[in-house]
Amino acid sequence: MNNSSEKIARSPETEAPSREALEQAGHERREQLHDNLERASKESSPENVEGLHETALEHAESTESQQDKSHDASPERHHRGPISRAERDASFSATMQEVRTHMSAPSRNFSKIIHNKTIEKVSEAAGSTIARPNAILSGAVAAFIVTLAVYLVAKNYGYPLSGFESIGAFIVGWVIGLTYDYLRIMITGKKA
Repeated sequence: MNNSSEKIARSPETEAPSREALEQAGHERREQLHDNLERASKESSPENVEGLHETALEHAESTESQQDKSHDASPERHHRGPISRAERDASFSATMQEVRTHMSAPSRNFSKIIHNKTIEKVSEAAGSTIARPNAILSGAVAAFIVTLAVYLVAKNYGYPLSGFESIGAFIVGWVIGLTYDYLRIMITGKKA
């Protein structure tokens, strides 16, 4: 790249104006046009009103084209290629900071704890292996049915219960649910 093109690329005239500056300029133009239309309507000259109407349309079109150019020049709007991990992390951090500003202090602290990278990875690993929904559901159903059956038999015949019946039934149902999940994934090849 030669020096003149570097100067043009870095000059303040070629930089896109900020969104706030464009909005402020648009607001000022609308106020000017509104004042001009009021003056023209007071004069009651149809030529003035039509001329001002055409001027307003031209200003609106020029404002739209300036906003389109600024959006095209904005790197945030038109990102080419895949998003890098650093960009994703920066976006996540910015979003979390914004959301946490709307939380109470205890909620903010809890959010910082549960969105820690280590805790999130452990949670995702547990959710994809031992804490699968089918396993937990089948464990709960098995615990209910087996505990009810054992309780009714024990009450009818007078046997004492140890308290491990529900836990044992849940573990058996959980293993059945995990086995079902993994067999289904192996056969169909589709994850839930």
